[in-house]
Parts: sequence; C-alpha cells; structure tokens
Amino acid sequence: MDQWAGRLLLDRKGPSEPDIVTRALASNRMGVPSVVFFGVAGAAPLTVIIGSISAIYAIQGSTAVPIAYLVVAGILSLFTVGFVAMSRHIVNSGAFYSYISHGLGRVVGVGAAFVALPAYSLMQIGLFGLFGVAASGILAELGLQASWYVCALVAWALVTVLGVLWVDLSGRVLAVLLVAEISIVLIYDFVMVSNPAGGEISFATLSPAPLLTPVVGTLLVLAIAGFVGFEATVVLSEEARDPKRTIARATHLAVLLAGLLCGLSAWAMSVTTGPDQILGVAAEHQTDLVFTLVGPHLPAALVDIGYVLFMTSVFAALLAFHAAVARYQFALGREGVLPSAWGYTHPRTGAPLVGSITQSVLALIVISAYAAAGAEPLLYLFAWLTTIGGLGVLILMWSASAAVIAFFQRHRRGENVWRAYVAPFLAFLLLSIVLAATIIGFGELLQVSSDSVFQWLIPVAYLGVAAIGFIWALIMRAVRPDLYAAIGRGADVRVIAPADTDFPDVLPPPAAPVGSRGHHY
Repeated sequence: MDQWAGRLLLDRKGPSEPDIVTRALASNRMGVPSVVFFGVAGAAPLTVIIGSISAIYAIQGSTAVPIAYLVVAGILSLFTVGFVAMSRHIVNSGAFYSYISHGLGRVVGVGAAFVALPAYSLMQIGLFGLFGVAASGILAELGLQASWYVCALVAWALVTVLGVLWVDLSGRVLAVLLVAEISIVLIYDFVMVSNPAGGEISFATLSPAPLLTPVVGTLLVLAIAGFVGFEATVVLSEEARDPKRTIARATHLAVLLAGLLCGLSAWAMSVTTGPDQILGVAAEHQTDLVFTLVGPHLPAALVDIGYVLFMTSVFAALLAFHAAVARYQFALGREGVLPSAWGYTHPRTGAPLVGSITQSVLALIVISAYAAAGAEPLLYLFAWLTTIGGLGVLILMWSASAAVIAFFQRHRRGENVWRAYVAPFLAFLLLSIVLAATIIGFGELLQVSSDSVFQWLIPVAYLGVAAIGFIWALIMRAVRPDLYAAIGRGADVRVIAPADTDFPDVLPPPAAPVGSRGHHY
C-alpha cells in the first residue's frame, strides 16, 4: 500500500515538486542531543584518546599534545562560527557540497562532492579494520577465537541494517554508546589527575611554548584528524527539528565536547606519569597506555569495560560516517549529479536507501579484499584509509571556509560582522596553514619512505577527482541546464536566477531557510 500511495502522489505532482514519500528525508526526527551524538560519534573521542593520543606522544616525542588538541578545538570553533551561520540559510543534507556550491559556484560545488564521496567512504571503511582488531582481541581474552574479518562482518551487518532504518533509532543507539563512552573517559581522567606523579599536579603540558617548535605542523595535523566527523551534524539538517537552531547548537557542542575530552585526557595522562616521563611511558605501552595508568587504581571490571567501550566507540563512528556518506549520495542523486535512483529514500523510514546500500556494498568489497590479501588491518586498512579520507575532509573544510566568506560577502543576510566576516576569514587562514602542513608531510602521516609515490599520489588523486567533478558540472550546464540549476539547492529547485548563473543568491534571500520539502521552518 505504501508503494502504491507513493506512486499515486508522484503522479499527481508537477515536475518541480519532489515526491514527499520517496524523494525527501524524514523531517523533524532529531533534536539537539541526537544530532550532537552523531557529531561526537564521528569524532570518536575514546578511540582518539586510547589510540591516537598515546601514539602521538610516543611517535612525535613532544609534550605539547594537550595544548595542540585545545588549539585545534579553537581553530575548528572559529570555522564552526561561519559554517553554522551559513547553515541557518541553507538546509541541505549535502552539507559541504551544498555550501560550497552556494559560496563558490556550482562547478566548484560538484568538484567538492566528488571529493566528499571517497573521503567519507574511506573514513568509514577504514574503521572496520580497527573494530575488527579490537573486537577480536576482546573475544580472545574471553577464550573465544574469531578473526578480525569475522568481527568486522558482524559490525558491517549491524551498520547495514541500522543504515536503512529510522535515523532517530540510530541516534538513540549512539546516545547510549556515547554516554557510556564519555562517562568512562571522565572516570579515567579523574583517576589519573587524582594520582599525580610526585604528589603534585603539573600543568606543564598545557604550555603553548612547545608549539613554537618545527613539530607544530605535524602535531596540529594529527590533532585535527581526531575531530574529523564533527561536521556530520550538518548532513542531518533536513532531518532535524528546527534545523536553523538545532544544527548550529549541535555543531558547536560537538566541537567543544570532542576538544575538551581529548585535551583533558591528554593532559591527565601527563599528570599521572609526570611531564618528563609521559613520552617514555607512551612509547612503552602505546595503545595500552590509558589502561596501564588507571589499572592500579580501579577495579578490574572498570578497566575491562573501557576495552569494550573502546570497541563500541569505533562502532559508533562507523554508524555516523555511514549516515554521512549515504546522505551525501542522496543529495547528489536528488539533484541529478548522480543517477536519480540515489535520490530516493525508504518509503517508511525516510532513510537514503540506495546510498546506504551502496556504501554497505563498497565496504563489504574492500574489507573482503583486504582479508583475502592478508593485509595488516590496523596499518593498511585503518591507518591508511582513515588518513587518506581525513585529508579529503580537511580539503572540504578549507573549501567550505572559503565558501562561507564568499557567501556572506555578497549579502550578509542579517548575520553580524563576527559571524559573516571575521571568524570565517581567520578560520580560512588557519585551515590553509594546516592543509599546507598536511600535504607537505603526508608521507610521514602514512609512515612511508621519503621516495614513496604515496608522498604525493593521494593529494594529486583528490585534485584529479575534483577536476572530474568540474568537468561533469560543465557537461551538465551544457546538456541539462535544468539539473545544473538545481545543484546544491536541495529538493526546493525553484532557483531565482537563470541556469547559466552560478550565484543565484546575489538577490535578496528569503526570510527563512527552505527545507527539503520546500517548507519554511
């Protein structure tokens, strides 16, 4: 009956009106807490704290890790100011793609979309390697033997099912996982700070002085990788309640929460070991660092719970990135950049059906290929794919910061000078520095030799896929100007300029943002 009703509604609509059953996401499903959980889950703070922070201490040999995370939180907070200001005027699940097309033009927007798809897809697929290894290790402690691949397949099946169900169901799953994850982080931090080396709490690792050394570029790059995923809040804008307020609040909270948790935890580690010992202890224990530090002061059960929550933290990130990829594909299918099949949603749940299935199939193919090849999952699946994907997301952030400047330069739209001009310009300047440092040192991030082709291949590959997007947009403009006119505009395709004009919003904007179904919120 639902399918027949959907067909009847589609037949009765004009060509410019989207089918509200299968051409729009489920609206009004998520409040601020649910959206925050998606953003924080993408950033996966427990995964960063246990996996990344200890590794950065050990490998980089710098005590500036806590202050680096706080500085990056500040940079991304500046970026978020303009980013969410723009979200009050554009409600579109295409997020970066949509914002960049509004600010820098449709051609650049499609190029950004072609960067976003592999970037978020690789981030999600890479996490299966970490989940598989973590789950396999936990089962081994219980006396059960299961390969990382089998464990990854279980996670894949759960994400595949949740990906096509109601988005607020995924939000509730993330809520339970994130509350438990944050609780254990705070317990561990309290224990570490309560047991300082030498009986005195030291704030030495919060000094900004070490940031003035040559290692600062690499530190900031590694730290910013720990935040990737917070911007997924904007991908949910069409499904949020009162999106122009919900998304802004949720995005700010996601950045601040992730930054404070990572910075606080990195500092707490140095307190309990002593600032002069943290590097050596981290090098000795690596990803077991946190558990080694809190183990003598907590019941064994709380340490075991930490291992389990580390695994569920990775699962939460898998679910969040899956939702982001599927919604990008939906936005592109709805607007004709991808085949129209990708622009349909499940008639009951409102989930992006084809996009979700596509990402699941791609993930299954990749993790199966890695397993068949016998490749080491932590290095070549997790570390490599998430690093490569993280570079793509950083490129998108940098482009979006430029788009915010251009967007408000044409019309301030009631935003104050700080939100429209000052914060976006500072964010663009700082992200330019971080992006340049990332590209220059990309080989080091992948841990390849100085003569490896991967030193330059990945940045060039992103440039190549962006160029393909530019060419595709130009073809659309020449062959299908009606579809070209709808690029970045969501389901509300009633543009206010001719199809060959890249910036329709030079005219006064509507009084309120237009959502996925053409309604003013």
